[in-house]
Amino acid sequence: MEFHEWVIMGMEKGWIGPQLCATHDGLPLSEAQEADFDEGFDPCVPIFRIYESEEERDAVEYNHSPSQWRKY
Repeated sequence: MEFHEWVIMGMEKGWIGPQLCATHDGLPLSEAQEADFDEGFDPCVPIFRIYESEEERDAVEYNHSPSQWRKY
Protein backbone atom coordinates (compact mmCIF):
# COMPACT_ATOMS: atom_id res chain seq x y z
CA MET A 1 0.00 0.00 0.00
CA GLU A 2 1.31 3.43 -0.92
CA PHE A 3 1.39 6.20 1.71
CA HIS A 4 -1.36 8.26 0.07
CA GLU A 5 -3.62 5.18 -0.08
CA TRP A 6 -3.03 4.58 3.63
CA VAL A 7 -3.92 8.20 4.48
CA ILE A 8 -7.08 8.11 2.34
CA MET A 9 -8.16 4.86 3.99
CA GLY A 10 -7.66 6.45 7.42
CA MET A 11 -9.82 9.43 6.44
CA GLU A 12 -12.52 7.16 4.95
CA LYS A 13 -12.59 5.06 8.15
CA GLY A 14 -12.80 8.19 10.31
CA TRP A 15 -9.49 7.49 12.08
CA ILE A 16 -7.81 10.74 11.00
CA GLY A 17 -8.84 14.16 9.74
CA PRO A 18 -7.70 15.77 6.50
CA GLN A 19 -4.22 17.23 6.14
CA LEU A 20 -4.21 20.77 7.54
CA CYS A 21 -1.67 23.52 8.04
CA ALA A 22 -1.47 24.56 11.69
CA THR A 23 0.02 27.90 10.60
CA HIS A 24 -2.67 28.82 8.06
CA ASP A 25 -5.69 26.74 9.09
CA GLY A 26 -5.36 26.89 12.88
CA LEU A 27 -5.89 24.01 15.27
CA PRO A 28 -8.76 21.63 14.49
CA LEU A 29 -10.84 22.04 17.65
CA SER A 30 -14.46 21.39 18.57
CA GLU A 31 -16.49 24.36 19.84
CA ALA A 32 -16.14 23.02 23.39
CA GLN A 33 -12.36 22.69 23.05
CA GLU A 34 -12.17 26.19 21.56
CA ALA A 35 -14.15 27.59 24.51
CA ASP A 36 -11.87 25.74 26.96
CA PHE A 37 -8.83 27.12 25.13
CA ASP A 38 -10.25 30.66 25.39
CA GLU A 39 -10.69 30.10 29.15
CA GLY A 40 -7.02 29.22 29.58
CA PHE A 41 -7.12 25.44 29.24
CA ASP A 42 -4.84 23.86 26.68
CA PRO A 43 -6.28 20.83 24.89
CA CYS A 44 -3.59 18.59 23.42
CA VAL A 45 -4.01 18.17 19.65
CA PRO A 46 -1.59 15.52 18.34
CA ILE A 47 -0.33 16.19 14.82
CA PHE A 48 1.90 14.39 12.36
CA ARG A 49 4.26 16.44 10.23
CA ILE A 50 4.42 15.25 6.62
CA TYR A 51 7.85 15.80 5.08
CA GLU A 52 8.47 16.44 1.40
CA SER A 53 11.97 14.94 1.58
CA GLU A 54 14.53 13.38 3.90
CA GLU A 55 16.42 16.68 3.84
CA GLU A 56 13.37 18.54 5.10
CA ARG A 57 12.86 15.94 7.85
CA ASP A 58 16.48 16.24 8.95
CA ALA A 59 16.31 20.06 8.96
CA VAL A 60 13.10 20.10 11.00
CA GLU A 61 14.37 17.52 13.49
CA TYR A 62 17.61 19.46 13.88
CA ASN A 63 15.70 22.66 14.65
CA HIS A 64 12.76 21.24 16.68
CA SER A 65 13.81 19.21 19.71
CA PRO A 66 10.35 17.65 20.37
CA SER A 67 10.58 16.14 16.88
CA GLN A 68 13.71 14.38 18.11
CA TRP A 69 12.65 13.17 21.55
CA ARG A 70 9.07 12.24 20.60
CA LYS A 71 10.27 10.33 17.55
CA TYR A 72 9.87 6.84 19.00
